[in-house]
Amino acid sequence: MTRVLLIKTSSMGDVIHTLPALTDAARALPGIRFDWVVEEAFADIAARHPAVDNVIPCALRRWRKHPWRARRTGEWRAFREQVSAPGYDAVIDAQGLVKSAFVTRLARPPRFGLDRYSAREGLSARVLDHPLPVARGQHAIARVRELFARALGYDLPTSAPDYGLPRPAAPRPLTQPAEIVFCHGTTWPTKHYPEDFWRLLAERACRAGHQVHLPWGNDVERERAERIADGLAGCEVLSAMSLSALTDAFLRWDAFVAVDTGLAHLAAAAGMTGVGLYGPTDPALTGVLGQRARSLSAQFPCAPCVQERCTYRGELGRDVTPPCFSSLPPETVWLALLDTSMEAAG
Repeated sequence: MTRVLLIKTSSMGDVIHTLPALTDAARALPGIRFDWVVEEAFADIAARHPAVDNVIPCALRRWRKHPWRARRTGEWRAFREQVSAPGYDAVIDAQGLVKSAFVTRLARPPRFGLDRYSAREGLSARVLDHPLPVARGQHAIARVRELFARALGYDLPTSAPDYGLPRPAAPRPLTQPAEIVFCHGTTWPTKHYPEDFWRLLAERACRAGHQVHLPWGNDVERERAERIADGLAGCEVLSAMSLSALTDAFLRWDAFVAVDTGLAHLAAAAGMTGVGLYGPTDPALTGVLGQRARSLSAQFPCAPCVQERCTYRGELGRDVTPPCFSSLPPETVWLALLDTSMEAAG
C-alpha cells in the first residue's frame, strides 16, 4: 500500500481544489492512502474524502502568534512528531508557499511539490527533493491534479473533477420548490455582489416558491443577511453554524448563488446546482467547477482587474458598486441559475 503525506493547509477554496486530485490518485493507484496536514478549521472537509486516513490539524497562525504557549503545551512537539513520522512513500506540498515549505521540511524524503517557476512563492521549492513543473494559467484544480499525476507517476485524467463527496440525493430542479443558499460573504470589497441585487434575487426566489438560506461568518455578514431577508417569509438567516454542519446542509440543499468565496467551491463540490459570480477575479483560474455549477464573469472593460480596491473611474455602471457587477444584474443571474438547473436535469 502506498502512503502519502499531503501538505495543503489552507484556504478553504484551496483545500477543496485539492479533493479531485485525491480522487484521481485513488482511481489510478488502488490502495493508495493519504494523511493530510491542514489548518484545523478545514479538518472536517479533508477528513470527508474516502482516500484520507488521517487528518493532521495544524494552527500555524496561532502558533506563530503564541510560540511559547505552543511549546509549553506540547502541541508543537506532537505536530512535529506526526509530520516527521517514518513510513510515508511520498510527501507532496500541494501549496507552494513558504508556510507550507516550513511544514514540508519537517517531513522525511522524498518530498515533491511545485518547482520555483510554478509555485506561488518560488522559495518554497528549496525544501523539495523533486521540484516539478506545472504550467501556470490553468485552473487551480487542474494544477493540483497535474502535480499529483507527476509526483505519483500516473497519467493525468481528462475526466471532469470528482471531489469525492457523496451526495445523499440528486438536487431538485428549480421547476419545483427547492432550497437555495446565497453565499454572500467574501473578503475583498470588489468581490461583493451589490446588496440590493441580493435582495432582488431573494424576492425572485421566494416568489417562485423556493426557500432561501443565508449563512454568515461574522457580524457584518449577519447584518447584511438580515437586511436581505427582511420581510421575506421564504428567506432564512441561518444560526451560527460550524463548517461541518454547513457542509452537511450543502450536501442536501439543491442550489446556490455565490460570490468568489470558499463557500462557493464547497457548494460546487457538494453537487449543488448553482452559479458563481465573478467581477474582479478570473473564473478561468479559480471559478466554480462542478457537475452542476457554472461561473458567470462580469463583462466589463477592466474585468478581471484582480484588485481589492476598485480604481475604475468611467461612467459605465456608475450607479452600481462595484460597477463591474452592473453587467450581472439579478435578472441575468436568475435566468442563468434556471438554465443551469435545466441543463443539470437533462
